[in-house]
Amino acid sequence: MSLAAGCPRCSLPIAPAAGPEQAVLTGEAWLCPDHGEIRPLWHPDMASYEDFVDQLARAESPPTLLPWPLGPGWQVSDFGVVTGRARYTCVSGTTELDGPVDVLVVVEEAGVGLGARVAGTQHDDPGREIARGRPTARIWVEAQSVSVWPVSTSDSGGEWDRTVVAGEAGGRWLWLVLRPASAALLLRQEWRLRDASGLGPALLEVPFGGTAASW
Repeated sequence: MSLAAGCPRCSLPIAPAAGPEQAVLTGEAWLCPDHGEIRPLWHPDMASYEDFVDQLARAESPPTLLPWPLGPGWQVSDFGVVTGRARYTCVSGTTELDGPVDVLVVVEEAGVGLGARVAGTQHDDPGREIARGRPTARIWVEAQSVSVWPVSTSDSGGEWDRTVVAGEAGGRWLWLVLRPASAALLLRQEWRLRDASGLGPALLEVPFGGTAASW
């Protein structure tokens, strides 16, 4: 296993709260200098099939969602799990209009803060913008149609060029972060997200690697 532990809300280094053995066994007893005791975000240094299977086995819920099927030349470039509370995946490829594109998908329980960190927003959850006005798009999550709305990043720091949309799927927050911002045009297509744990042998054909998106 080569998954490393980090804080879901920030990039500060974390440490076991009650000894390394207990922390590894429970996946929960870690301390962040800013956020106190946390359940860690387990993620790899570089995406690989073996580590992906390992993180799938860490918890049954929430699902690990991937855009499916992946287009030619696209690959899984990053992923991670907060045991029992959140998961994220990143797929990377190119489009004729945008060049290199990253699509990050986060599924999480309320209050985890991973989606906000990936999106670069100020609040842990999407907030009041969700369900106001017409949705930006409708996305299929397995057999469920999910509406997503734009999430403003105007009050966040930095110059990160991205589009953020979010909605609710299965009682959890669903975030999509597309880089660059112009890749939002991809949302005009019919998007389907599949739970990777249900892909079976097709998962063996999924390419892994590349450079993970910075966030």
